Amino acid sequence: MKKTFFTLFLGILLSVSGAVSAQNIQMHYDFGRSLYDKDLNGRPLVTTTVEKFHPDNWGSTFFFVDMDYTSKGVTSAYWEIARELKFWKNPFSLHVEYNGGVFAGGTINNAYLSGLTYTYNNASFSRGFSLSAMYKYIQKNESPNNFQLTGTWYMNFCNNLLTFSGFADFWREKNSFSGTEYTFLSEPQFWVNLNRVKGVNEKFNLSVGSELELSNNFGGRKGFYAIPTLALKWTLN
Repeated sequence: MKKTFFTLFLGILLSVSGAVSAQNIQMHYDFGRSLYDKDLNGRPLVTTTVEKFHPDNWGSTFFFVDMDYTSKGVTSAYWEIARELKFWKNPFSLHVEYNGGVFAGGTINNAYLSGLTYTYNNASFSRGFSLSAMYKYIQKNESPNNFQLTGTWYMNFCNNLLTFSGFADFWREKNSFSGTEYTFLSEPQFWVNLNRVKGVNEKFNLSVGSELELSNNFGGRKGFYAIPTLALKWTLN
């Protein structure tokens, strides 16, 4: 529920002059509790995501906020904010980032990242990807000095009716509770963009789709999980 929105607009920023600013709001119904009732019986059913991208003369800023809900209200919140720094004409940019949040049992340790991003888009901006290699400092972790590799991608096809996008993270983070040290997380998304359907107003920016959370040793859990969602997304231009 994050990062995929960033790839397209970062690519536009790195390839053309002029400002493009956009954001979207997503709502996901999560099936994790149904599929893994023994391990995830307390997992929230609904998550909302707000994403925002804004370029300027020195690069761009991107952030997203995830909030999880139960019948009692918001039970956890997580956010990332990233800055791309670029003063030259090539597909590389300097990357700085912060991650952090809270959940019902406590807080998520502050994480500070810095590194290099490479971005590619085809000539029509119908598909592209980015790759980032970063140093990751996790505050108060027993082994705070770590790394993270991140890839994002997007594909628009069928005259922009369909979008396939996503990200994949692989990082080192020692977790004494689960006994793990390396974590993988990927969230591919598939969207049907209703404003591309014949007869629908082009300003009706609602998309319907799904996300599949693929993880290994993530969120205090040990092992591999595949958790799908049903989702709605409204894009603000």
